[in-house]
Amino acid sequence: MDDSAVSEEATGTRYPLGDLLFGGVTWLSAAGVLLVLGAIVAMLWLGAQPAFAKFGFWGFVSSAEWNPVTERFGGLSPMLGTLVSSLIAILFGLPVSFGIALFITEMAPPWLKAPVGTAIELLAAIPSIIYGMWGLFVFAPFFADHIQPVLTDTLGELPGIGALFQGPPLGISIFNAGIILAIMIIPFITSVMRDVFETVPQELRESAFGIGCTTWEVVWHVILPMTRVGVVGGIMLGLGRALGETMAVTFVIGNAHELHLSLFEPSNSIASTIANEFTEADGEVYTASLIALGLLLFLITFVILALAKLMLLRMSRQEGNAR
Repeated sequence: MDDSAVSEEATGTRYPLGDLLFGGVTWLSAAGVLLVLGAIVAMLWLGAQPAFAKFGFWGFVSSAEWNPVTERFGGLSPMLGTLVSSLIAILFGLPVSFGIALFITEMAPPWLKAPVGTAIELLAAIPSIIYGMWGLFVFAPFFADHIQPVLTDTLGELPGIGALFQGPPLGISIFNAGIILAIMIIPFITSVMRDVFETVPQELRESAFGIGCTTWEVVWHVILPMTRVGVVGGIMLGLGRALGETMAVTFVIGNAHELHLSLFEPSNSIASTIANEFTEADGEVYTASLIALGLLLFLITFVILALAKLMLLRMSRQEGNAR
């Protein structure tokens, strides 16, 4: 090899045809994703213009009125329904997911790990409409007859938060929608947590047990500090899944355009409102209002995931500085 070839390889100026093609394909793929994303945002923004022109962006976001007869529309009720039901899903789904992932990776005997892991993965394969039908015909009546009266008689009597747990035992409510969403996001969060827990070197676990640590101490002081970025990423994946769920929520949330303090009252979400009313939308403003709801859902998801990404980057930076 002559000196010029060595110089070219050292400076990285030689690019075989395969590398050039591979680089071009990857750049084209990345640009294609951005173009599609930009096209979606542009379509939603243009489609929502009649609603924003009539009500204003902030007027639409801050109004809870939804009356197709008078063509008065606001996105506050479905927006709050989406956020509250997703928050309930995370509050119930996160501890269960963490416990399942911890059981599979740290406590289950070898013969039980595969069946439990397979069962969790099968939950992710169930269509969302099946969750919705089960929630409406099985869980909702059981909740209304056996669980809600207990919660109303106990938590409903507490000062301050008691109003959240008052309401008629209908079985369809924003609380039930959150429970169904929690069941749906458990497989996603569990799978991510299990995978990141398994990346912790076995030598670290054995060293911690060797100095007398309990299983919980190993998890808290060894596993979680090393995998917290992946754990947060799994939580955000589940939250993103909950925010955009449509059919399961439509079955059990009640689809009422009303604001209630109680979690046991029927409500609605952005996705359920669009699914229920888009085919019935009559008139430019009605259709534009539903498209505006879609834009709000996109913005909410984008902001939450962007904040999560910034938090992950900060956590990674802090972890790097600690090392």
